This record gives sequence, C-alpha cells and structure tokens, in this order.
Amino acid sequence: MDQLTLLPENLRVTPKFKVAGKVEGVFRTWESSDFQTEAVDALELTFEGIPGDRHAGFTRKSGGREPWYPRGTEMCNERQISLLSLEELSIIAERMEIDELKPEWIGGNIAVSGVASFTLLPPRTRLVFEGGTVIRIDGDNAPCRVAGEAVASNYPERQGLDLLFAQKARRLRGVVGYIEKPGVIAAQEAVTAHIPEQWIYEKR
Repeated sequence: MDQLTLLPENLRVTPKFKVAGKVEGVFRTWESSDFQTEAVDALELTFEGIPGDRHAGFTRKSGGREPWYPRGTEMCNERQISLLSLEELSIIAERMEIDELKPEWIGGNIAVSGVASFTLLPPRTRLVFEGGTVIRIDGDNAPCRVAGEAVASNYPERQGLDLLFAQKARRLRGVVGYIEKPGVIAAQEAVTAHIPEQWIYEKR
C-alpha cells in the first residue's frame, strides 16, 4: 500500500458534537450602502444569502483575501453571511479599551451568544436555527482595517483604533458562511452548532 495513504498511528480524532446558543440580533446592509449593517426584525434567507444585501449572490469578486486569484476574479460566494459572538465582541472591546463594540459596526448579520470560542468553530460546522434555517460555516473572518475604521468612527476622540482592531480582534471577529437551507432567522431563537468530526492535518 502506498505509504501516503496510511493514517498516522497517533492521529487524534475528535468526535462530532453539538453546542447550543441563542440569536441575540439580526442585521443587514442594502445594495447601495457600505458594509456596516442595521438591525432588522428578521432575516429572510435564500440560497443567494440575504436578498438585496450587498453581499448576496451565488458568486462574488475576489479581493485581498484571495491572493491566489487576480483581484476581481469571479468565484463562489462562501461569504454570504457574517456571524459574530457577543461574548467575543466584549473581549475585543476590553482589549481595545473602548466602551462597546456593536455587531453592526463591523458588518455583522447575526449576533449569537452562548457558543464558546465561536470564531474557532471549524469549517463544515452547521448552524441549525430553531426555525429550520441552516448556515454552513466556511471559516473565520479575519479582522481588517476597513472594519477597524468603522469602529474608529464611533470613537473619534481616540487615535489608531483602526489598526488596533486588526491586532486585538484576531480569532475573535466571528465567522462567515453560506446558506445551506433557506428560511427566516429572528432574534431570540435558538441555534445549535453541529461540529463535525475533526483532526489536525499535519505536514509529514
């Protein structure tokens, strides 16, 4: 047998499990607006994301996050939805020494509570909402200066918050994902994170 197909003897596999949480708020943008969002009563989600939202669509244009493509290349839109943890936003605010950090300031669509280390949820995790909607997580949402500038605009008396956000929000800025099963999501409904079986793929 080809040695490359053999499993390492010490491979540690974490079985799949579930974590319960709650939706604390839902937000959206509009096609003509900037990336900051505004609170709404509910989000109606289709396979394209949030209809009329500036991030909706089956595809999107590549940017600085995809250096392997020329900028502007059409690609699959795995970033239809931005999800944030209120607990993690509080940690970022504390690290930045600001009073608060609201989800809508940094383009959040869904704010949740109760899921520990939310940003570290692995790719392929399914977020199953009480109403039946399912979002598949693609991965963490790396903090950027654009989001930092939005935070800084709410504290004009402080200098350098745009760069500070990128430093202090690392691995706390939430996750992005796409709609696996359409439906409606509203605040106060339950959400369950279905974490898949996991292992570390290491260089050999």
